[in-house]
Amino acid sequence: MPITLEQAKVGMADKVDQMVIDEFRRASFLLNALTFDNAVSPGTGGSTLTYGYTRLKTPSTAAFRAINSEYTANEADRENKTVDLKIFGGTFQIDRVIQDTSGQINEMNFQLQQKIIGASNLFHYTVINGDSAVDSDAFDGLDKALTGSSTELNTAAVIDLSNETGLEANKFAFLDELDNFLAELDGRPTLLMGNSKLITKIKSIARRAGYATKTEDAFGRTVTGYDGIPLIDLGYHYNGTTTVPVSPIETRTVVTEKTGLTDLFAVSLGLDGFHGVSPTGNSVIRTFLPDFKAPGAVKTGEVEMVAAVALKATRKAGVLRNIKVQ
Repeated sequence: MPITLEQAKVGMADKVDQMVIDEFRRASFLLNALTFDNAVSPGTGGSTLTYGYTRLKTPSTAAFRAINSEYTANEADRENKTVDLKIFGGTFQIDRVIQDTSGQINEMNFQLQQKIIGASNLFHYTVINGDSAVDSDAFDGLDKALTGSSTELNTAAVIDLSNETGLEANKFAFLDELDNFLAELDGRPTLLMGNSKLITKIKSIARRAGYATKTEDAFGRTVTGYDGIPLIDLGYHYNGTTTVPVSPIETRTVVTEKTGLTDLFAVSLGLDGFHGVSPTGNSVIRTFLPDFKAPGAVKTGEVEMVAAVALKATRKAGVLRNIKVQ
């Protein structure tokens, strides 16, 4: 049965596991909203974690016909797709003396929370940028799935929102382009996602145009939306060396070379659109806490998630390209 992280928490007897699930939900609006099809069962030897599905590429059409004439044949276009579940998370180590002498901030809780934030940021990064052909340990993301699709818009032009002048001059043109983009999707999207610079600028334009809306997430935090669609800042990803926006800001050639370009992603969440995939049961997230009563000076803890994402219909997600934000 498909589950959300909130539902997965209910089936867990361990209070620490429940706490970890809630921390993932707090760290990620997307993870909290995402439905997981927990339908993947490992094959022989536990080595197969493949989820197969059919993606609708082009829907069927209907038409009028005259008497004594035939309809023009037109078939819906679909393709068989598979996605392999991937394992990600991290390990932390704590000396038992450090834990015993930790003061107001419990060292184990601190490291656990930071590992959860790191895993959430990695999930965000892979949802957008994942490419299994580049990194076989990662799943494919939206950027790869939407490239060349009918819902990839504004590939040959640039919308300049980089400064106050551009923001003021182009705000209505951007809103028109955004509405055209949303109209290309199958139904109203659940989320609009991008990096912090882009989301901040869209919020500013929405306020000026009177389209800014406010809702609350599951934890009572205010979420700003565009005409009722939540605007989600995907945050930053730290790869151990550098910190970069999850949705990158790049230099691209659009007629001529342009700097500071980024993209806005839209998704309709659900099993007929964009959703998560997880193993059977409620084991999408697991926690292994250090046992400080066992022998050994340095103890190890782990947080691990087994998941991937699937896009069942290309018009259930889209990307608006080449928005200049700096």
